[in-house]
Amino acid sequence: MKRTTRILSALSCLLPFCMAVSAFAQQPAPAARGARPAPQPIPLFFRENWKDTPGVPAAQTFVSNADLELKLYGPAKSEIEVTNEGLPHIWTGACSQTCALALKHKESYVDLTGKAKMRWLTKTSGFHEIRPIVKLADGTWLVGDHVDADPFDFNESEFYFSQMRWLKLDIDKVVTKGTILDKVDLGKVDEIGFTDLMPGSGHGTGGYSDVAWIEVYGKPVKRDAAEPQAKATK
Repeated sequence: MKRTTRILSALSCLLPFCMAVSAFAQQPAPAARGARPAPQPIPLFFRENWKDTPGVPAAQTFVSNADLELKLYGPAKSEIEVTNEGLPHIWTGACSQTCALALKHKESYVDLTGKAKMRWLTKTSGFHEIRPIVKLADGTWLVGDHVDADPFDFNESEFYFSQMRWLKLDIDKVVTKGTILDKVDLGKVDEIGFTDLMPGSGHGTGGYSDVAWIEVYGKPVKRDAAEPQAKATK
């Protein structure tokens, strides 16, 4: 009887210790000293999918996102069309000379550094290849070396801006100039769009580019209301 009492007494003494060890084991391990927080995903800056309409010249009326301004460039800018053959999309087949299209957010620039990216749904014909273009806050225009070209059907793709090489773009003529740039600061981008650097061939399969929708992922940078409008670099 005494032996049993001593065992029970010993166990009662150990019980608080065991409970404390169990509670400690259940606590989450402390973060390692100097550990970095998990990176936050890059936010969606804007998405544009055009309003459903028959083939007509592209205009602000057909932009579905109220935060965006439509910008058209090049000798044949008035010949860029929006059409609904299959699904609403921009069509460049009527461009008798080079043309380009860009979108400008009314309230913000965008930071396209790091893992900022673009996703779009595109289709091409002939030897046309769609390329992204950007206008920096200082007015400089650039065209990237990423291309999408799929004449079979609309194809969804995505790419990171920081992984591209860039050439300066004469936006009035929509032609490249100079040599590939060693370094480009994409921390403050004013407009984002596309060009294929080629005239269209009209109706048929000779050559055109289609862009159905565009998504841009990047961090917004608030526009300064007092900031003067930069002149486009030619």
